[in-house]
Amino acid sequence: MINKVTLIGNLGADPEIRTLESGVSVAKLNLATNENYKDKDGNWQTETEWHTVIAWRDLANRLQSQAKKGSLLYVEGKLTHRSWTDAAGQPRKATEVLANLVRVLDKREGTPSYNQSVMPTPESQDTGAAQNITPPQVTPPQAADDLPF
Repeated sequence: MINKVTLIGNLGADPEIRTLESGVSVAKLNLATNENYKDKDGNWQTETEWHTVIAWRDLANRLQSQAKKGSLLYVEGKLTHRSWTDAAGQPRKATEVLANLVRVLDKREGTPSYNQSVMPTPESQDTGAAQNITPPQVTPPQAADDLPF
């Protein structure tokens, strides 16, 4: 069985960080993911889903310093469900993503973007401009007779 969630989305607010009595940090994130599609009339529509993401300990501390409202995040974790009774005696339920990996995908200042550092641009290919890109080493596939089984 597997319970795995992968999300890429934007933070709707700065992470909410709390420190428990035991000294353990916990972060609560509100992450928005968008899905774009054409409706029956051919008009583009955007549907936004909001996800509550929970991160613990060092991951929570790192998010406090690296993530802010609007940050683009990559999140991996598992889906969890909680139930409790609120102060008014009403039953409450929550579905959350318990994160085990979070990457901030925002471009850092002073670093080139992915397209500038790795991929040649069409303009540089057309003009014959020199490129400082080293192609990756590719290992040719094994012939069928070389397979170990």
